[in-house]
Amino acid sequence: MSSKMEFELLKKDNNARYGIIKSKYGNFETPMFMPVGTRATVKTLSPEELYNENCGIVLANTYHLWLKPGEDIIYKAGGLHKFMNYNRPMLTDSGGFQVFSLAKPKDISEEGVKFKSHIDGKKLFLTPEKSIEIQNKLGADIIMSFDECPYYPCTYEYMKESVLRTLRWAKRGKDVHNNPNQMLFGIVQGGAFSDLRKYSAIETVKMGFDGYSIGGTSVGEDKKTMYEMIDNCISYLPEDKIRYLMGVGEPLDILEGVLRGVDLFDCVLPTRIARHANAFTRYGKINIKNAKYKEDFTPIEDTCDCYTCKNYTKAYIRHLINVEETFGQRLLSIHNIRFLTKMMEEIRTSIKEDRFIEYKDDFIKKYNNK
Repeated sequence: MSSKMEFELLKKDNNARYGIIKSKYGNFETPMFMPVGTRATVKTLSPEELYNENCGIVLANTYHLWLKPGEDIIYKAGGLHKFMNYNRPMLTDSGGFQVFSLAKPKDISEEGVKFKSHIDGKKLFLTPEKSIEIQNKLGADIIMSFDECPYYPCTYEYMKESVLRTLRWAKRGKDVHNNPNQMLFGIVQGGAFSDLRKYSAIETVKMGFDGYSIGGTSVGEDKKTMYEMIDNCISYLPEDKIRYLMGVGEPLDILEGVLRGVDLFDCVLPTRIARHANAFTRYGKINIKNAKYKEDFTPIEDTCDCYTCKNYTKAYIRHLINVEETFGQRLLSIHNIRFLTKMMEEIRTSIKEDRFIEYKDDFIKKYNNK
């Protein structure tokens, strides 16, 4: 019997959606922010800390795990969940985004992509079939079709060819997908071209995936263009399937995504900015290295319920960062992830109570009041 996850849409407030993902690990509410655990770990955090911050789905990266330790080792360990001891749902990307950052356009063919390993320069070749085969072995609950994420800005002609190839790759991947416990998502591309976004969405939906991702955003375009990219395709995605906006984690961008009907978001942002001494707050990001925090013996946020804010002060965290102690990065990472999961809790409540627009406007007003 399949233990594939199921999604149920329970409530809408205009286009904002509240739903439930039912899994063998329990039920998880959407909209949801998913932390990124590139190499089968969310940087500096343990699975237990992720549970404490109310994280649901966590991502891992197909490309990096393919290279080290290799999908066969993870398969022998019993899959990603057992390998890293994470007992909640997981998602793997296709490896495409990393591949295309390493490959040149001339290295992309109908068959797949040639590129060199970022570790040792070894020549590698990734195809839609190979990406799905690796992900089948990794064993995440949600896996992604292999797609091309073209550079921005690119020409209409290049994007059109890329969209058509991505559709062919999606079919090839779907044809070889053989793990009945995994949801396979199709990915909508099309860049900033509204007709290509629409075409990509309609044709991807025709293939009948378990959920749909919006790709190719947050790759250098301005915010207005990014929101238009979502607008140009989301209305063509089925109401009863999960909608996932890839690589987006800025609080204001999440709000704009929810407004348009997105259910899942992911980004390395909360841990990345923590490694650069930054923390999310209700009044915008702060840099803890700032001299004004030298004698500030208050938490990052008085209203935050995370481990960091309940136990440590800005002055102490600043000291840790300045002397390059890893514990400082850990404390900021814990806070930043909890900031986003708490924000998602509030978003879900506001949708259930038909006041999402109010919540969004109030959040933005405070967040921009630096």
